[in-house]
Amino acid sequence: MLNILTLTGSPVDGSSTDILLEHIAEGIIQSAPMPAHNEIIRLNHYQYLPCQSCGKSPEPDYCLFHDEIYPVYDQFIECDVVLFGSPVYFDSVSAQAKLFIDRCNCLRPADFSGESEHRFKKILTKKRLGAMVLVGGERQKFEHARVVIAGFFKWTEIINCGTVDYAGDGREIGGAANSQDKLKEAYELGRQITAQLTINGIR
Repeated sequence: MLNILTLTGSPVDGSSTDILLEHIAEGIIQSAPMPAHNEIIRLNHYQYLPCQSCGKSPEPDYCLFHDEIYPVYDQFIECDVVLFGSPVYFDSVSAQAKLFIDRCNCLRPADFSGESEHRFKKILTKKRLGAMVLVGGERQKFEHARVVIAGFFKWTEIINCGTVDYAGDGREIGGAANSQDKLKEAYELGRQITAQLTINGIR
């Protein structure tokens, strides 16, 4: 089974962010040489603390705080593909998206023993592929938000396969559903991810 984890940072169910993420997942599922499952995590539905910058390793746990987001760590670590999407607010990702990103800081625990060159332990060993979706207004600039998610992917050992940006007029929820070009772009990115699975030794 190919396991896809979709993390959406949109506060609105059925948003353009959600629609484009679903089309990437559909591209993967329909082109995968094996059965695939897409688990969707709507971050806005979870209640959990922001990162508290504890400064010490939570090992053997993933985090010192066992709140609602804690069970998602296992899914995030063990999946084969991570799809991460967010609307762009003030040139960055949503609060919901950033909250999850920050809580994954502990997946590379601090190491003050002097044995690690970067003072962080590398505990994530499984290779995973990833892609992102960013949604904003008609004149939106996406680069700052893209850099945030790209940095998150690097921190958590995810190979970034690409980005789908969508600039809509914001007049209706899920406006991306009316853009055949963007839906096709998202679907094709999913197919490209499937092609990368074997190349990167994931499946």
